Amino acid sequence: MIQVSFYGAAGEVTGSCYLITTPHARILLDFGIHQGDPQAYTRNHTMPPIDPATLDAVVLTHGHLDHCGRLPLLRKHGYEGPIYSTPASCAITGLILRDSASIQQADAEDDNRRLAAQGRPLVEPLYTIEESEQILAQLKPLPYGRRQNIARGISVQFFDAGHIIGSSSVLVTIDADAPSGQPERNLIFSGDIGVRNAPILRDPVPPTTASTAGPDLVVLESTYGDRDHRPFGPTIEELAGIIQTAHRENGKILIPAFAIGRTQDLIYHISQLIRDQRIRPTDVFIDSPMATAATRIYEAHPNIYDSETTNLIRTGLEPLDFPGLKFTRSRQESQALNDLKGGRIIIAGSGMCTGGRIVHHLRHSLSRPTTHIVFVGFQGRGTLGRALVDGAKLVHIFGQEIEVQAKIHTLGGFSAHSGQSGLLSWAKAAVSTAQQGKPPRLVLTHGEDEPRRMLADRLRTTIGLTAELPQWGDLIKV
Repeated sequence: MIQVSFYGAAGEVTGSCYLITTPHARILLDFGIHQGDPQAYTRNHTMPPIDPATLDAVVLTHGHLDHCGRLPLLRKHGYEGPIYSTPASCAITGLILRDSASIQQADAEDDNRRLAAQGRPLVEPLYTIEESEQILAQLKPLPYGRRQNIARGISVQFFDAGHIIGSSSVLVTIDADAPSGQPERNLIFSGDIGVRNAPILRDPVPPTTASTAGPDLVVLESTYGDRDHRPFGPTIEELAGIIQTAHRENGKILIPAFAIGRTQDLIYHISQLIRDQRIRPTDVFIDSPMATAATRIYEAHPNIYDSETTNLIRTGLEPLDFPGLKFTRSRQESQALNDLKGGRIIIAGSGMCTGGRIVHHLRHSLSRPTTHIVFVGFQGRGTLGRALVDGAKLVHIFGQEIEVQAKIHTLGGFSAHSGQSGLLSWAKAAVSTAQQGKPPRLVLTHGEDEPRRMLADRLRTTIGLTAELPQWGDLIKV
């Protein structure tokens, strides 16, 4: 009997975690942090009903925090085996977990100073920098396309998901079991699926099975199962227009951006606009240590770029570099940017303005009518970014009330997640090898319930597949 248990990303977008159990082995696919939900803290600090010491292997789809962020807990609870991911994902995971551990320790230290003063029990960080380094030593790089045995009777193969550098969809093949009469089974896990024709990365590739029977189970993400994104073309046109306006007004452009994926896309697009002479050459400052490190990881893996980016490199151009691109490192360099004008662009984290260097830039520039704030990602409820997008005229930053005079722009075409149409196309291709009359079980995860339901309706009406919507703790038998 093969069982798949869902201990994250079931009715929510974060906390990806799937346990696969066979008569001979147990493997875990992803172990991410829960974010946003009021119960996230409790869920992150409570191990699901998984005994890490009994796991044979762990598989990681990619290095975003909601997929890798709890890996150090496995080591704390006895897991000492391998964690398989693509080479680029291993590098990104190192960057993410080291940063997460630093934040966990700093937050615990701040909390403990307050708790000690109140005579209350102290708290421990979710994990430490040392514990993150220990789990990172267990990462095992596995290139796209190579089938690898990872446990008794279980092999995996990675396919490019096109979401961030190194992201993958996973084919899990479970060998036939002669004593029990169990035939070979193929399980497909989408991971996070990127958008087609995005810069730098190759388009998503649905896994294909070697078996003529095709997949038995497909687990599909549904983050944007209820909508499609704005096309790239109009989005880039709007970005070019904002930059041109800022030049004319001698103003500054601030772009809150996520460090991995979004920042690199922006570098690529601005470079292209300059090469095509659609905007004049300008200084672009990447004011984020993590984004700087992530860009270096992107540059270190040109072998997995798409054909357009590869052709640029062959002509002698650098898609992630151009005259005027500058990376700030020290706080002093970051602070000096506050006095800049003249159409210069500052890209800084965090993407939702919940912390990081962008908050300092906003404090200095929001009250200036010539400042342009460009949002290129989703803004969660309760964040400073959401307040600005919703048209707030006054905001509070570091205890100071600031009048919003800056122009606020929202560009909706930069998502790293496939929209509804892309998910439908991916699902259709993934199930196309299934035997006629024997469709695979289709499960929707990594989405809130309403987007999941809407995607399920579209899958039924367009492909004729009935999708299951598991909740946390549910188990499916294959």
